[in-house]
Amino acid sequence: MTLSGKVAVVTGGSRGIGRAVTCALAREGAAVTLCGRDPVALEKVAAELEPSGAQVLTVKADVTLAVDVERLIGACLARFGGVNILVNNAGVTRDNLVLRMKDEEWDEVLETNLKGAFHCTRAVLRPMIKQRGGRIINLTSVVGIMGNPGQANYAAAKAGIIGFTKATAKEVASRAITVNAVAPGFIETDMTNALDPELQEQMRAQIPVGRFGTPEEVAELVVFLASDHAAYITGHVIHINGGLWM
Repeated sequence: MTLSGKVAVVTGGSRGIGRAVTCALAREGAAVTLCGRDPVALEKVAAELEPSGAQVLTVKADVTLAVDVERLIGACLARFGGVNILVNNAGVTRDNLVLRMKDEEWDEVLETNLKGAFHCTRAVLRPMIKQRGGRIINLTSVVGIMGNPGQANYAAAKAGIIGFTKATAKEVASRAITVNAVAPGFIETDMTNALDPELQEQMRAQIPVGRFGTPEEVAELVVFLASDHAAYITGHVIHINGGLWM
């Protein structure tokens, strides 16, 4: 188990990619603190993992609120004594054309997807520096590279994550803290499953490997970046999109 003795925090850890990441980290031996806005969904994941002996702490928290994030990291430190891995996964979409986009649709996406990552990263850096090491993995998206009609807010937030990753990586590299980003393409989640079947086929036609990725495939990449095997990788965006963007 590559992460035995490590402590991880996963935001948005109760569904989709976040849930797969939570399960993969726990499988590899990490104690995991997962947060989200839905306590019932969080407890469901914890109940599924605990019979395997996994150490799981759930915290209802909104990453857009600095006070919630401080409470989240404080609870993790109190329970597990440290934090070695942060996965900034929490995110929302509020799709609309720019011409019709409301201020609140722009603000909610930027606040959750970008400012939330800032809040969480800032909160873990002090304990990581004190521990002399850590791993921060930020979830961006192929949309942050390519753009996508109707998702200017989401694309801006995910592009911002890339710049944030690189700047933070340079700030903390000397402290043995790595900061990387994972950029999934089209992944099988509730969001993609809810799309019109014809649109799903159009999306698959753009992917050279001919299928959507799975949350578990993304999670395996996150586990690698969280491990000691990735100690010499920092400031990078690693794409996992079946060849959609090359």
